[in-house]
Amino acid sequence: MPEAPLIILVEDEAHLAQGLLFNLAAEGYRTQHFADGDLALAALLAAPAFGPQAPSAILLDCMLPGADGFTVARTLRDAHHYTPILMLTARSRPQDILDGINAGADDYLPKPFDLNILLARLKSLLRRMSWQAAASAASPPASGDPNSTATGAPQPSAGPASHAAPASTPHDTTHAPPPPILNPIPAPLPNPEYAFNHRTVRFDTLELIAPNRLTNLTLMEADLLRFLTDRPNQIVSRKDILEQVWRVHEDTDTRAIDNFIVRLRRYIEDDPANPQHLVSVRGIGYRFLPNP
Repeated sequence: MPEAPLIILVEDEAHLAQGLLFNLAAEGYRTQHFADGDLALAALLAAPAFGPQAPSAILLDCMLPGADGFTVARTLRDAHHYTPILMLTARSRPQDILDGINAGADDYLPKPFDLNILLARLKSLLRRMSWQAAASAASPPASGDPNSTATGAPQPSAGPASHAAPASTPHDTTHAPPPPILNPIPAPLPNPEYAFNHRTVRFDTLELIAPNRLTNLTLMEADLLRFLTDRPNQIVSRKDILEQVWRVHEDTDTRAIDNFIVRLRRYIEDDPANPQHLVSVRGIGYRFLPNP
């Protein structure tokens, strides 16, 4: 199974970064986050250009501590790093947009932006790169220049695959370990399975077994399904899902809950358009009914 695209987010505004990381993960992307331009630049220059650990795209804020976004983009391009860059900034003057494009950005999105627009532009950049990769694979390199295709278009430099300095280690906001606790009281282990209506959810293997079908769940899908099944027949608010399941602030700009509910209904309902197990509670959230 191929690795999901790796998206590098360079954004110093903590709340915005948290929301973007959440939504990118919900869309199935792997993510790494840097809040400082210098740290991001050092890590990106050291990153491989090919393979599963190579960045697929960069979401780059312009105004950053350390090197600003224009400097980061320009330095990467000067070093022959051609990872697509989508610049994010509060600036919207035409000259600022031109400066960003001239620095090497592939696209530009002023703040505040609509999440759906950002995701659509990101997918467009990734789609364009996949087309270029397919075209490059079909064309033999020109003689005498290992970094050129037959058309002479420059290809990304492989670059060293060394690890970034410890100070630039990306933040993993989804699975950050809890702080140490002195003399902890062992918590009861969560139930690895939950069964209802001829269906079994296996949380340890991320599988949902239904008659004549096996569905592989993502970790975020499994976390939401466990949260709901742990509270049968109870109303669960959208705020609870955001804050208790995914650890993001309740006003995070997100369409992810709706997408997850639609997907879970496809997995567990006989008729997803007329749900019986996972029902909406207007204006509040949802309720899981194991025996409707």
